[in-house]
Amino acid sequence: AQESRGLGDVYKRQKNGVAFEDLAKQYSKCPSGRDGGDLRWFGKGMMVKPFEDAAFALKEGEVSEPVETQFGWHLIKLTGIDE
Repeated sequence: AQESRGLGDVYKRQKNGVAFEDLAKQYSKCPSGRDGGDLRWFGKGMMVKPFEDAAFALKEGEVSEPVETQFGWHLIKLTGIDE
C-alpha cells in the first residue's frame, strides 16, 4: 500500500506538469528509470498482462494511472505507436 500511495503522488506531480521523464529518473526502481522510463518499442505478448492492457489502452502522449503487476507498481507513458 505504501508503494502505491507514493506512486499516486508521483502521478499527481506528472499531471501537474512535472515531466514524466524527470520523475522516472528520480523515482523509478527499474533500469529504464535512468533513461527517463523509456522501454523502447514492444508489441503485444511481450509484457505481463496488466502492464500490456494498460499500455495498449493509452493514446499517444497519455500517462496511465498506477498499474500493479507482479513486479511492482508502474506508470506508463505512451510515446508513440509503431503501426
